Amino acid sequence: MRTDSLNLSQEAIGQIREVIVQLYGQAGLAEEPRIYRTKSKNAQEAHEAIRPTAASVVPADIESKLESDQFRLYSLIWKRTVACQMAPAIFDTVAVEMLAGADGPKRTVLRANGSTLVTPGYISVYQEGMDDVVQDDSDHVLPPMKEGDQVRLTGVVPTQHFTEPPPRFSEASLVKALEEYGIGRPSTYASIISTLRDRQYVDIESRRFTATDIGKIVSRFLTQYFTTYVDYDFTAKMEDSLDAVANGEQEWVPLLDKFWKPFIKLVNHTETSVSREEVAQARDLGKDPASGKPMSVRMGRFGPFVQIGTKDDEDKPRFAGLRPGQKMDAITHAEAIELFKLPRKLGLTAAGEEITANVGRFGPYVKFGAKYVSLKTDDPYEITHERALEVIREKEIADANRLILDFPDAGIQVLNGRYGPYITDKSRNAKIPKDRDPKSVTLEECQSLLAAAPVRTFGKWGRKNGAAKKQAAPKGRSGTVKGPAAPAPIALAAKVVHASASKQEPAKAAAAKPKKPAAKPRTGKIKAKKSSAKKKP
Repeated sequence: MRTDSLNLSQEAIGQIREVIVQLYGQAGLAEEPRIYRTKSKNAQEAHEAIRPTAASVVPADIESKLESDQFRLYSLIWKRTVACQMAPAIFDTVAVEMLAGADGPKRTVLRANGSTLVTPGYISVYQEGMDDVVQDDSDHVLPPMKEGDQVRLTGVVPTQHFTEPPPRFSEASLVKALEEYGIGRPSTYASIISTLRDRQYVDIESRRFTATDIGKIVSRFLTQYFTTYVDYDFTAKMEDSLDAVANGEQEWVPLLDKFWKPFIKLVNHTETSVSREEVAQARDLGKDPASGKPMSVRMGRFGPFVQIGTKDDEDKPRFAGLRPGQKMDAITHAEAIELFKLPRKLGLTAAGEEITANVGRFGPYVKFGAKYVSLKTDDPYEITHERALEVIREKEIADANRLILDFPDAGIQVLNGRYGPYITDKSRNAKIPKDRDPKSVTLEECQSLLAAAPVRTFGKWGRKNGAAKKQAAPKGRSGTVKGPAAPAPIALAAKVVHASASKQEPAKAAAAKPKKPAAKPRTGKIKAKKSSAKKKP
């Protein structure tokens, strides 16, 4: 069941009020049944609010029959449901002045503002979390006191307060903000959050969203060049328009035409007028002390990196990727210089092969001769020669255990793989029959099995696919074919939108039915002043 309704049936309210009287007495019950209404215009209220099927089933009675998470969830639902029909909590707002020291010019007046609880009301059942609330001096709950009481000083704790920025969004506070702006629906909130994570626009730190470098760049790019379409009102109004289409109040073709024409015009303009440097949002860091060339940090295809030089220089620019935890908008000139210490020469192996540590496309590694070893836990900037030799030995042992048979003249090997032994010639992989001992297969059998095996593929960015595309490209043409430079992330996104949009343009040729949108120790005397205040659940 999916709902964001706050409505409770009369039967449920009556049962809840009976339970409150039984457990907390008549004083804990609200004078009249409370009716809550949803503020979100996109709320889906086909069902009741989420509540216990029977309020008489107290969480403590079924704790032994539930798992820990199930019990916590049921307790939360039960407490919030019961609390909504309870009396408000009543506090006395109190200002306390404490006179410290003997009478005379050295006497000190200490003042405390706070409140004292008079009637607990719904607080005896549930008190909502205070994750996003900034407390001030008036938030303190003080013990009951009266004028003339003697108070013993137990300690003095100096504190300093600073103005804090608004807290970062958590999943719950983000959903609440989306509801307030009328963006999305309960069925789309999960996909919005998963998209932020899957595209690495945000990191989760202490259960809060923190924007990544790519997230900041995408946000700045869209805000600068697609201002209309990332405006809060645009999304909310589009939701209303789609609802009108679903209700038969508006035609869908004029709606799409009104959206599409200015949008594709803006996409085409941005694609031709915005450079890769503008998309990458490069930040100048200063000059390289060794070469005197400019240093900048920017976003690339595989993440943020520091560049020494420019594409217009005679020499090829030098690149170094940022280390984990470093941010484009925070990295300093000194930190950027450190990145170019790689590759580091660590020494030689017993066979005289040079050992170097570096960071590549797939992460940090150690290279010896023509072989590579990935570094799982070691830092390439700090790894020692001795540690590198240990990593190499571990690699050699693993490779030795992996090799079962080798036919070097034919370029065929029998290896231990992740899913068992197999035969390979680097272009094809073939399984070994279960009834055969991998050590006993002959060269002829290997060749026969490989001939029947499919050619290996290397994925989207693999060498084989890339080579095949390059060979196919010049068909029907003469001259040299040169592949285009990899577009920046945002430019690539714009191209994809443009390409998919073009397929939708000839609506007259095929009038497809539109998809229906989702349904919606010193003593002193005390002087106290009191005033009563009520806090409702």
